[in-house]
Parts: sequence; C-alpha cells; structure tokens
Amino acid sequence: MSLTFRRAVAITAAVAVSAIGLTACTASGNGTTSNSKVSITVAEDVGLQPAAKKDIENRVAKFEKKYPNITVTPQESKWTATTFAAQLAGGTLPDVFTVAFTDGKGLIQQHQVADVSTQVAQYPWSKELNASVLKNGQDSKGKLLAVPIAAYGQALHYNRQLFKQAGLDPDKPPTTWAQIRKDAKQIAQKTGKAGFATMTQQNTGGWILTTMAYALGGRGESEDGTKATVDSDAYAQALGLLHDMRWDDNAMGSNFLYDWNGINQAFVAGQLGMYISGGGNYASLVSQNSIDPAMYGESVIPLQGKDAGALGGGTLAMVSTKATKAQQDAAVKWIDYFYMENQFDEKTAKATAKAQKDDNQAVGVPQVPVFDKATYDKYMGWIAPYVNVPTKQFSYYTDKEFAQPLLAEPAANTQDLYGALDPVVQAVLTDQNADIPALLKAANTKVQGLLDAAQ
Repeated sequence: MSLTFRRAVAITAAVAVSAIGLTACTASGNGTTSNSKVSITVAEDVGLQPAAKKDIENRVAKFEKKYPNITVTPQESKWTATTFAAQLAGGTLPDVFTVAFTDGKGLIQQHQVADVSTQVAQYPWSKELNASVLKNGQDSKGKLLAVPIAAYGQALHYNRQLFKQAGLDPDKPPTTWAQIRKDAKQIAQKTGKAGFATMTQQNTGGWILTTMAYALGGRGESEDGTKATVDSDAYAQALGLLHDMRWDDNAMGSNFLYDWNGINQAFVAGQLGMYISGGGNYASLVSQNSIDPAMYGESVIPLQGKDAGALGGGTLAMVSTKATKAQQDAAVKWIDYFYMENQFDEKTAKATAKAQKDDNQAVGVPQVPVFDKATYDKYMGWIAPYVNVPTKQFSYYTDKEFAQPLLAEPAANTQDLYGALDPVVQAVLTDQNADIPALLKAANTKVQGLLDAAQ
C-alpha cells in the first residue's frame, strides 16, 4: 500500500463517511439508459473486521434495493500509485477508486479520470462543498472531476503521560514553536524519552518539513506549480528548529529514520512526547496500534508569520475512464450513497457510526469537514451517542482548527517534492554541521527540474 493511500485510509476512517473505505471497480455491465442493468464491483479494504464486512453487505443490499438495476459485488482491493497505469491499460482499475489529494491532482491534470461532472452536479451536496477542499477535485476549468470525501489539517500529537512525568500540564499544550522546543527539551531531560520526533522516510520527511514551513509562512512551489520555492527562509527556519532540538537540546532521541507507521508505533509505545501528523491520525492509532486513550492529546500546529497556515490534505473518490457510461452513472450513485449521504441523512449517519463503534473503530475523530461547519456540527450531533474517543483531549485542536487557514499541498509533483526533501531532513538530524542553505539550494534545483520536465 502506498504511503499516500495509507493516509487516505486513515482520513476516510476518521471522517466516518466510510469507516470501511470502499471504492468501486470494473465488472461487466451494459446498457445506456438509467434503467438498464449494470454491474459494478466495489472494492473493500483488505483485512476488514467481521463487523465492518457485515456493514458492507448491509449497505450494498440497501443500495441495490434503492437502485434495482444496479448490481454491486464487494471485492478486496487496494490503490497503489505504482500500478495505476498498468491497471488502467489492462482494464482492472476500479470503476471508482479513492486517492489522496496529492495523487488526484496529477490524475486530473493528465485526464486519467472520467469526466463525471454532469452527474455529480445533480446532487445538492455538490454545491455545498467546503471551498478549501473543493478545488482539489477540480480541473483547470473548474469542473468537479473527483469528489472530496474526506479532508484533514495537520496537527500536533502529544503524549499526556510524558507531559505529566516531565512536570508539564497536559491541558496546556504548546502554542508556539519556541514552546514546543522548550517542552521537548524538558520531556527529554525529565523522562529520558524523545521530546519531539519527526518522520524522515518514504516522502514523509518532506511532508512534515513542508508542514512546518507552511506554518511559518513558506510555500514549496509557486501557486501555478511551475517554480520551486523550497530554498526559502521558512524552510531554513524549520530545519534550524529541528537542528537545534536535535543537537543543542538533545531532545529528539536517537531514531532519525521514522516513516508513518514507525512513528505511530513509537508514539503509542511511549517513546516520544510530540510529533506532527494528520489531524485524524487518532483513528489509525486505534485501529492499527491499539493506543491507550488516556495517553493521547492533540493540538493545532502553531502558526507564525505572514501567510502562515495549516497544511491540509484529504481523499478523493474518482471514476475510471475505462468505465462505461452506464457504469459511470452507477458509480456516481454509489459515491453519493456510500460517501456523501452519510453526512446529510441522520439514519445513515447513525447506522455507520454504530457499525464503527461495534467494530472498535474510533468514532468522532477530529477532521476538516468536506462541507460547511453547520453541516459538520449537525452530523456530529447525530453520531454523539456513538462517539468513543476522548473528545476533551482533542479540544485543543477542535476549538481552533476552523480558525486556522487551511493550505493545500504543493500543486505539482507533490510526492517528488517531498521525496527530494527527505534526505535534507535526514542530513540535518544526523550531521551536526549540515549546511542547511546548500541542502535547500540543491533540493530546490532538483524539484525545479522535475517541475520543468512536467510542463
């Protein structure tokens, strides 16, 4: 599974739009009218728990009752960016598949997804999507070719138990970068654990470095995606902070090769005090790492300087170009039913939340709503009886997330940009005398070459 898809799965689970992350894939189907028989195969995530599988079966049955001309057959499947072209060419790509915003942009730009904007426009929710997430599914002409089904903003995750052991108040998480550094140093000195840690592998190093740089007012690319801008004061400042916490404060432990899975495991094991990841990451910490809820705290990332904002991302539902017209119509009906209706229909929202809770999945994890805040608040009211997460411990994030500007990830060659910055972060954390300006200059040149090649 690709890293971006793992993020997408975590996001989708957190949103409760789809606790079980379905997408739809190609099967036989014919006919050209809305009443013609058509078959689609919906792909379910590998390794789902029995309750989640049962929920799929129930929801498929209800969908087929609502649309008697459409036959749906669940099938285990997963998205991987490296096999996309072969799947598309071979006709094995799902009719409907989900990808992270960063992967989706390239597919839209390269016209590798079906134009279902006309079908999508028939649904009321298409007019009520959050403007900050809507653009991730649009092409250059403003057509909505992919449906944003989940979104997130980056957050600071912290270990409340280590805060207490270090003499810090877990109900007063740091609100500035200077305070993050101070608290990290105190945690390291008092507990012997890493006060702060960061990811550095599989494009995650660049992802988190870019998160920090954006929170300091920087950008990784020009708005049109033609000019690399990682060689900037904001990126240098972010790297300088990591350098100082590592070398001056000795507050970052001894592991400097974390990826997304690794840092989650270390956090749940009590090996580190703070790290940065997606705001909905708690869902993964529950489903994959069995976190003790009492240890967990979450807060917003400090914003400092002009144009500072929280880096955001999310998940898109797309339809394959290989799908027939009838399958495309059926696929959009499925997207509406499975991903979107949940946020408008009280009965569906409650049923989905109950299934999640029965499967010991996290219900009520913070997120950036794909709709407006009023719709989100109404939805949270519906699922309130099933919420099983420590919401008070999320409040330092949820009370402020809507006030923070949500900034889209770099528009072009996103993962390549992140990958070019991985070794930069690793160098700063493993070489006390690393030349930050030279590292950023070299990375900027590499990213610019990638952007030029993509023109």
